[in-house]
Amino acid sequence: MSVPARRFVVGQLGARMHYAVPRLLHARGLLERLYTDICAAHGLARLLREVPADRLPAPLRRLAGRVPHGIDADRITCFEATGVFGVLGRMRARTATEHTAAELRSGARFSRLVAARGFGAGTDYYGFSGESLEALAAARERGLSVTVEQIIAPRRILDRLMETEEDRFGDWIKPEPNAAATAFAEREKAEWAVSDRILCGSQFVRDGVIAEGGDPARCIVVPYGVAAGNGRPRRRRDGPLRVLTAGALGLRKGTPHLLAAAEALRGRAVFRMVGPAPGLTPAALERIRETVDWPGPVPRAEMAAEFAAADVFLLPSLCEGSATVVYEALAAGLPVICTPNTGSVVTHGEDGFIVPIRDAEAIAAAIERLAADPELLEAMSEAALRKAAEHDLAAYGRRLAEALGLEADRRAGSETAETGTETRWPSIRPAEA
Repeated sequence: MSVPARRFVVGQLGARMHYAVPRLLHARGLLERLYTDICAAHGLARLLREVPADRLPAPLRRLAGRVPHGIDADRITCFEATGVFGVLGRMRARTATEHTAAELRSGARFSRLVAARGFGAGTDYYGFSGESLEALAAARERGLSVTVEQIIAPRRILDRLMETEEDRFGDWIKPEPNAAATAFAEREKAEWAVSDRILCGSQFVRDGVIAEGGDPARCIVVPYGVAAGNGRPRRRRDGPLRVLTAGALGLRKGTPHLLAAAEALRGRAVFRMVGPAPGLTPAALERIRETVDWPGPVPRAEMAAEFAAADVFLLPSLCEGSATVVYEALAAGLPVICTPNTGSVVTHGEDGFIVPIRDAEAIAAAIERLAADPELLEAMSEAALRKAAEHDLAAYGRRLAEALGLEADRRAGSETAETGTETRWPSIRPAEA
């Protein structure tokens, strides 16, 4: 008896990890449909790709870069209005409550649209935390197997970490109670309750889900992966060590501690911080400008040049899921300095250093070691490339398939094939970057 074919419906807002999950499923011939908001398969973003990139402002270049490579356009449904309203809602938000409320509205609107449009011949639904509750519940009611990916540590974990930072760095933001945070946390818990699997990018995320009431038996750690890059081993170059960080600047990313390390290392290391700085006070922005090179946001398509110009990558975050940018930095051959809370695959002392959160002295000490020891930097760079090879898209695809039960299905199919029933399973290959 042959193994029944499984068909996945994926719902995701934005281009998370360059659409890695639906692309990997499509490569196996298992994608029934991708629901998303704005992407270059249809509509606005597709039109933007006809315009030379140098004629577009950075926000529009980022939209034009939302390309689900390798997925047939007829398998993609875009809810563009939801994407536009979501962006406008977050742009108009003036307080933490308003921003979280906008996220809740956007996620619920998207999830309801997915549920209303339906699941076709799907046997499985795959959604992402905060934006999937209604679709997960509808899919489960229709008999589908449902999976939610918890993309960052649970909201209550994040909020507790941020409360400490806000008390310490009240001049960076306008501290205020977030009246919508509880609703977001309860939405996450409801998603866990309705799901058959809760996929977590790191042990840090899994521990947080369990601490907040998630079922340990359904929490599965699946480290991510990125497309293989053109990374090369780094040699220590003359002059100050060049340290790169990327992502939204702010308290969650550990920016105040990074700046303290940069000030302590003035003349021995130079720092470049790539990303927006939402909600920061003028005083915080002024300190950033005085301390580091800050060009603002950089489109994903231009990040390769940023990695190439750096010697080391630094991400002192207080809370992540499993930061994709760390995988990208490793693939570029950069030793990585990060915290346990980044959920990274970095091995301390091998391809980088793991430093405690909120510890500028430890950050500075790690950078000084690499600045002073060219052989160590080169060895860690080579180790970073090896680690990246273990976490490319193909490896991520295998881990994801195992977590979703696809490898068990494949093995069962192989067994039936030996008895005369043919079952074919295409392998997961790295999709186009």
